[in-house]
Amino acid sequence: MSSISATTGTTGTTATTGATPTTGSKSILNKDDFLKLMMAELQNQNPLSASNSDPMQYVTELAQFTALEQETNTAQSTAQTVSEQQTSAAVALLGRTVTYTDASGATATGVVQKVAITSAGPTLTVAGNSGVDPASVSEVS
Repeated sequence: MSSISATTGTTGTTATTGATPTTGSKSILNKDDFLKLMMAELQNQNPLSASNSDPMQYVTELAQFTALEQETNTAQSTAQTVSEQQTSAAVALLGRTVTYTDASGATATGVVQKVAITSAGPTLTVAGNSGVDPASVSEVS
């Protein structure tokens, strides 16, 4: 559904509101935008007009909304699961000797002393060096 048509009075004037695509990883419409558009369409329909009386169109739009909601919930659940797995993997390294590549590209080895949970994910403190990304670990012994 890319536009909303509203018929006013008996003149048949039609107003159209289009969706503007966004750039980046966002979709054209999020679930809230979709619901607002659907509600506006329902509020502005003319029950006397034969062109607005296709009940299958509304069932289709409702099914699309439901699918979008489920997809959003699945994505949130998957992101939460990934975050928990990263944290578990980092915690499992506590007390272990690891070899990792630091920010300058040098290889270092040491015992994992601490795990910090940040908004960007877990980081390790290895032999006194904090902020080590667990993804940079190349060997665990």
